[in-house]
Amino acid sequence: MTRSLALSFLTGASILLAGNAPPAVQSKANTAPPTTLAPVKTDTAVPAVQPVVPATRWHRIRHRHASPEASCILSANRAATQEPDAGIFLGAVQVYPFADGAIFHAYTAPGQITDIALQPGETLGSVASGDTVRWVIGDTSSGSGDAKRTHVLVKPFTSGLSTNLVITTDRRIYYVALTSTAQTAMAALSWTYPADQLIALRKAAEQSEAAAPVATGLDVTQLHFNYAISGDQADWRPTRAFDDGRQTFIEFPVDLATGDAPPLFLVDAKGTAQLVNYRVKGRFYIVDRLFDMAELRLGLKHQQVVRVTRTAGQTSARRAS
Repeated sequence: MTRSLALSFLTGASILLAGNAPPAVQSKANTAPPTTLAPVKTDTAVPAVQPVVPATRWHRIRHRHASPEASCILSANRAATQEPDAGIFLGAVQVYPFADGAIFHAYTAPGQITDIALQPGETLGSVASGDTVRWVIGDTSSGSGDAKRTHVLVKPFTSGLSTNLVITTDRRIYYVALTSTAQTAMAALSWTYPADQLIALRKAAEQSEAAAPVATGLDVTQLHFNYAISGDQADWRPTRAFDDGRQTFIEFPVDLATGDAPPLFLVDAKGTAQLVNYRVKGRFYIVDRLFDMAELRLGLKHQQVVRVTRTAGQTSARRAS
């Protein structure tokens, strides 16, 4: 019995040791060749690896492939934007020439106020901004009477910002682009107004011409006012006509230059009308000849006709006065 138990114990230990022992090394001769696997067929395409594009390049790609409408707007805004120019600073004030539809660029910085000065005498309507949270925007005035001037004041909270202003007045609309930098800011910007200056020059020339004599070398004692004005009561109806024995002058209301000027026809004894050469100086027609009858005609369907007729009597300027 004891011998049988011993044999059983030894047999179990051998099996247990055999199970934990490392496998025996097989010889190359007994090693089977590796099995070659067939490729797996699939209908799913493997996506190509996309290159990593920096953000700046993506921005350029998006801009390059922008819609025609967006490209048109970007091009128009870029072309309309006026940038600071060293040649048109007056001290520290950037003086832009104003043009309708232009965008005027103003550079600002945190802790500094940029003054946007309007035209003297111009009345502020409203100021609208695209960003009223990160910008301080206000207005004030200087001077009095005709010299009173409105100032729109802007200041950013931080650098790296951009927005726009739309300033309306009783005369025009200003479009201003605002950019904030770390330190560089424009102290002020204002405008010159070429259109207003041209109007002022024309008005001065008209006033000078109106004050000038209608002709030089006239002898007032030889002026004859024996002309009758008849016909339609048109707005441009002449106030009088006279001659100096050589030329005939037809005087119109002062607003002749602002309305339609009627052409002048000479009328002969048979009633035939023909155009005649004349000059316009201020509110006068000057005809380099004398005539007995002329007509001023304006319009097609409902034509207005005013007749200028020389009468038999002659009245000098001295007797008329």
